[in-house]
Amino acid sequence: MRRLSARLGSALAITALIAVPAFAEDEYNVTSGQTFEGAGLGVHGVDTVGLGTLGAVVPGDAALAVVNDGVTYYFASKITREQFMADPQRYMPQYGGYCAYAVALGKKFDGDPRFADIVDGKLYLFVNAVAFEKYLADKDNTLRMAAEKWPDIQHMRVEDL
Repeated sequence: MRRLSARLGSALAITALIAVPAFAEDEYNVTSGQTFEGAGLGVHGVDTVGLGTLGAVVPGDAALAVVNDGVTYYFASKITREQFMADPQRYMPQYGGYCAYAVALGKKFDGDPRFADIVDGKLYLFVNAVAFEKYLADKDNTLRMAAEKWPDIQHMRVEDL
């Protein structure tokens, strides 16, 4: 009986460990495939510090990669890499890098760094010029709706939305 309980407990523990990555699936918008670091690439490889502080779309360098919460970020310089490492939450895009306008609609669409906005020090990405223009027409409402919807869809797979 004890062996059966121990085996059952072990099976449940292994199941829980396997289920954890599935729970976090699609929590972050990353490129398909993996980087040398073994994690998907966030923000299309653009330096998120430059994007989040200056609105500058500067390609990052794989040699200056940092993995944060299972996502690889590239940086254009050692300085921006160090800034990110000192306070990653400050520079990470909102909603896992998904389009903030789509999140407001309960969806997860790619966030393109070419269509970005910084509001109250937070970086928001948008899928394309159309979504960005719609967002600009009603920023406050879009961001309010996205903040309301994100907790419900954050851990959901893209194809389930």
